[in-house]
Amino acid sequence: MERATDERNRLNDLTNKEWLRETKSFWMSKAPPRDALKLQHPATFSECDIERLIRLFTKSGQTVLDPFVGVGSTLIACLRAGRRGIGIELSSQWYETAQQRLSGETGKGIPEETTLILGDAGTELAQMAPASVDFIVTSPPYWRILNKDGQKVSTERTSHDLPTNYGNDEQNLGNVGDYGEFLTKLGTIFGQCARVLRARQYMAVIASDFRHGPRYHLFHADLAGKLEEHGFVLKGTIMLLQDSKNLYAYGIPYAFVPNIHHQQILILQKPQADPTGR
Repeated sequence: MERATDERNRLNDLTNKEWLRETKSFWMSKAPPRDALKLQHPATFSECDIERLIRLFTKSGQTVLDPFVGVGSTLIACLRAGRRGIGIELSSQWYETAQQRLSGETGKGIPEETTLILGDAGTELAQMAPASVDFIVTSPPYWRILNKDGQKVSTERTSHDLPTNYGNDEQNLGNVGDYGEFLTKLGTIFGQCARVLRARQYMAVIASDFRHGPRYHLFHADLAGKLEEHGFVLKGTIMLLQDSKNLYAYGIPYAFVPNIHHQQILILQKPQADPTGR
């Protein structure tokens, strides 16, 4: 049976009924077991969740960019959704892991419709043509949270001899000492993202709030403000619920310390280009 897609729909290949379901302000994360290669990375996300975003914000054959691609989950989601994917990764370790995962997905190496780039996101984005991608989806570093020791790190990473952070590269945003400086540098990279995104197209940024010392940072809100400084317009948020994560007794029995089992997906749009060229 032919799917009744509205002929006026210029954003995606969904029917109106399918699109309506995706407008809920919360999604339940679908996270299948991580394979051995994906497990090496300390901060991955579900291909199922990314594919859902890709299908909501693109049509078949369009181009999706992830400037912090890690071990390639976004590129795998692109392949499954029938989209062209571009991923940029700073770490040679994660770049090689992404290559292996993509080869495992296809059984014949990295396909022609996938571009995997080893390099600094800011530098590589500056070399891309303006208005050349249809959608951007990514989860950037959450400042220095992967550099902290603690119960969760010890239980889930150190005890299994797995990496606990992104690496020690000076260009790694996870190693920036000052939170304000981190946001500024991250905003500059997203400013380059705005340049390569087509006008009126969307960007989805997955962000989690976090504790650092005694303070709780509303990272998603801080980041949204920074992104609007670089030309994006915030259109809404989706709360991604992760109810399958482990619980840790962080503050018990002395203080309230939350187990963070959700992320915010910031949905932003690049406005129509100014006819004056500004």
